[in-house]
Amino acid sequence: MSGILDKGAGDLLADCTICPRLCHADRITGTGFCGGGLKAKVALVSLHPWEEPVIAGEKGAGTVFFSGCNLRCMFCQNHEISHGHKGIEVSDERLGDIFYEQQLRGAATLDLVTPTHYVPQIISGLFFAKKKGFSLPVVYNSSGYENISTLDLLGDMVDVFLPDLKYYSADLAGEYSKAPDYFKVAQKAIRKMVQLTGAFVEKKGILQKGVLVRHMVLPGARKDSMALLKWLWEEFGDSIMVSIMNQYTPAYKALAHPKLKRHLTTFEYDSVVDYALDLGFTRCFVQESGAAREEFIPKWTCEGVEASHI
Repeated sequence: MSGILDKGAGDLLADCTICPRLCHADRITGTGFCGGGLKAKVALVSLHPWEEPVIAGEKGAGTVFFSGCNLRCMFCQNHEISHGHKGIEVSDERLGDIFYEQQLRGAATLDLVTPTHYVPQIISGLFFAKKKGFSLPVVYNSSGYENISTLDLLGDMVDVFLPDLKYYSADLAGEYSKAPDYFKVAQKAIRKMVQLTGAFVEKKGILQKGVLVRHMVLPGARKDSMALLKWLWEEFGDSIMVSIMNQYTPAYKALAHPKLKRHLTTFEYDSVVDYALDLGFTRCFVQESGAAREEFIPKWTCEGVEASHI
């Protein structure tokens, strides 16, 4: 083992409580609820142009898509990797190379997608990357279902937090993601993220520090979306950015669900955006019609995971 795992963080994996599932799995020899084991598993390394402009810049965000997930969202568009665990295991040192290679490709940021269950390996990977000269803003792109103690481990390793805030209702969270405590957990996590990053810092249009909260409006759940936005505004006002997404596309188990098997209507999305603007949000990203298309879902080719010749 290498990096942070040599320094005692292996204890986190031997009795895993990294995420709120607290599954206590021995990930040294097996896998946890998330599907993660000792080594990070990566499904795709890419320059992703469709993230928010402050994350993607001109050339794209340097996305690293991790396999596995600590949620069980029945509508997950990335289910091949989140639930199917498609990907390739890499050492901490190779993970550091991947991070540095994204900088060499001209990425605006390092965008770590679904990173929660691999926090120890990511910290170690960043250690190796920085030894080579890595200096991109690090974006922690997560579901929002996070333990405070795990966020504390990240310290000053993460520059930008990009959490989802999926549900206000415990019933929806339980039915759709098997996490009825989702909102209570995510509330605390987002507060912690804001505390860790401090005030917004932008440089040449790219976010260097701060929190950008994403919310994808779901069919039949616009009032739940409004409740989330009301909480965000009352808690943080304009000190955070928000991104309201209309890209819901029926997929995976949602294809057979009576409420989730349809697309979002224009009225549903527009009413949520109007509500956010009425609350007073000014740092608010919205999506144009046409974002809910399957061609925007990445192809899980494992490109860029193994040794590169950059």
